[in-house]
Amino acid sequence: MGITPDVWSYNTLMHCFFKLGKPDEAYRIFHDILLKNSSPCQSTFNILISGLCKNGYTGNALSLFRNLQRHGYIPEIMTYNILINSLCKSGRWKDVMRLFEELRESGHDPNAITYTTVMKCCFRCKHFREGLEAGGKMPIICIAHMIKIGYELDMASYNTLINWHCKEGKLENAYSLLNLAEERGLDCDKYTHTILIDGLCKAGNIDAAQRHLNHMKMLGFNCVVAFNCFIDGLCKVGHLDYALKIFHSMDVKDSFTYSSLVHNLCKARRYRLAAELLLSCIKAGMKVLKSDQNAVIKGLTFTGSKRDVEKFKLKIRIAKLLHY
Repeated sequence: MGITPDVWSYNTLMHCFFKLGKPDEAYRIFHDILLKNSSPCQSTFNILISGLCKNGYTGNALSLFRNLQRHGYIPEIMTYNILINSLCKSGRWKDVMRLFEELRESGHDPNAITYTTVMKCCFRCKHFREGLEAGGKMPIICIAHMIKIGYELDMASYNTLINWHCKEGKLENAYSLLNLAEERGLDCDKYTHTILIDGLCKAGNIDAAQRHLNHMKMLGFNCVVAFNCFIDGLCKVGHLDYALKIFHSMDVKDSFTYSSLVHNLCKARRYRLAAELLLSCIKAGMKVLKSDQNAVIKGLTFTGSKRDVEKFKLKIRIAKLLHY
């Protein structure tokens, strides 16, 4: 008809061939773009890389991506997301993390799709710590978007931001956010106080954490989780005896209260006391972690007789039969 096809004519045709499962035909269209001196656009490369990935040629797509980079191509975040998603489906965790790190160093900000994909890949490949780290960044992205579009933040959103600043060790920022929330008429809940107590403990400021905990109790909040954070913080700075004193002063305890102390007592090689706590936890009708139980038994094996260990195992079995 005498109409000269533009780059979008080629892009559409290439996309159709990939969709029909004909990657060779689609690749020939890409060569036609180059031979006809048409200028490929970002979408051309995204269609090409995505099409190769969807047709099972992830390795070729990654090689093409690297080749394009060597020729000065600057990929956009969508291109990274396409490759990360395909590498994730192929179980290539190391390549995913390498590309993810490259994306962060490129000046692009990973978006919620990037973090979700990386998180899923980490969990599938049993790299749980890395997966949780990736997942932890997502609420910040969502809240940043909410602020940008003028959404009024609720206390849960402030708690997420406060928690993030506490984890980053930026306690001043966390308290500034707390003041801002209160100025806007929002009431702090038990999660707000617990987050701040945990942050103070992790920063090594035990005295301030205790003052905040006393203030929280005075306000009438349920403080079990906050107490758990405080006890764990005391253990981590070596104040085990004081942690035990706080433990015995608590009216209400949960399995995490016991678990934290048992774990830290085993680390300090105080296995007999850890064994007593573990048994009292079971007798209170709470479930204990298998790892805590194994740590106590292993410690008693090193420090006591074989008979003592067997007697302890029997006590555990009896306690479980009576209370589970």
